[in-house]
Amino acid sequence: MAIFLNKDSKVIVQGMTGATGMKHTKLMLADGTNIVGGVNPRKAGTSVDIDGTEIPVFGTVAEAIEKTGANVSVLFVPPAFAKAAVVEAIDAEIPLAVVITEGIAVHDSAAFYAYAVSQGNKTRIIGPNCPGLITPGQSNAGIIPGDITKPGRIGLVSKSGTLTYQMMYELRDIGFSSAVGIGGDPVIGTTHIDALAAFEADPDTDLIVMIGEIGGDAEERAAAFIKENVTKPVVGYVAGFTAPEGKTMGHAGAIVSGSSGTAAAKKEALEAAGVKVGKTPTETAKLARELLAG
Repeated sequence: MAIFLNKDSKVIVQGMTGATGMKHTKLMLADGTNIVGGVNPRKAGTSVDIDGTEIPVFGTVAEAIEKTGANVSVLFVPPAFAKAAVVEAIDAEIPLAVVITEGIAVHDSAAFYAYAVSQGNKTRIIGPNCPGLITPGQSNAGIIPGDITKPGRIGLVSKSGTLTYQMMYELRDIGFSSAVGIGGDPVIGTTHIDALAAFEADPDTDLIVMIGEIGGDAEERAAAFIKENVTKPVVGYVAGFTAPEGKTMGHAGAIVSGSSGTAAAKKEALEAAGVKVGKTPTETAKLARELLAG
């Protein structure tokens, strides 16, 4: 089992013919992802040869879905054009849109998220400004390195891209059912809570690792959700214990104001919900091992 992505997922890449899109399409293919097409209105009707695999390029997302049955789109589209690209994916009713792009204006992210809701939430958005998601051994939609872990029984949801990779590597001998990088921007499509609910329902996930970071109240809301709805063990890590107050750190969403949004406040909320919280990624991995060992 897996959440959101599996071996049967048919993936298209919006922005595949750009340098970044091409690079990561190649890596996704190497991980076994079933990439069935790219989208570029200016190159519609052509195809791209990637290591012997011929991938057709379509003019629109709707055409790509019609011709290939695609149900996932990964977006490598520059920030200025990202909103239009996501809206196009929503209009085509693709079930999953993975928005990798960093630097999208918050107003644009809020607009396309609100648009998805107004259209009946037929398209799940992951991101923006995220590494995507991977179900090891089955499919990889995004930029997560496919060779740092293996299939296993841990579910991972993370705001941070690099900490996603570190946690997967730390627990590589146990492996992951799926790992989802939700992104650290102030407005994102899929939240910690969405992933927690999916992992709770997945029979092949035995333990959940949740990585948060300073800023906002997403982790506090996730803690409340865990307390009420999650029966599986959850291990947490919150990045930013040493962050100075009032200064934006890293992600656009990571700003601390007063006592709200601090790593300490998030750790306290999570521990009150029964979540074991590590002070470092390595300590968090150790807690996960101890819980799985029983």
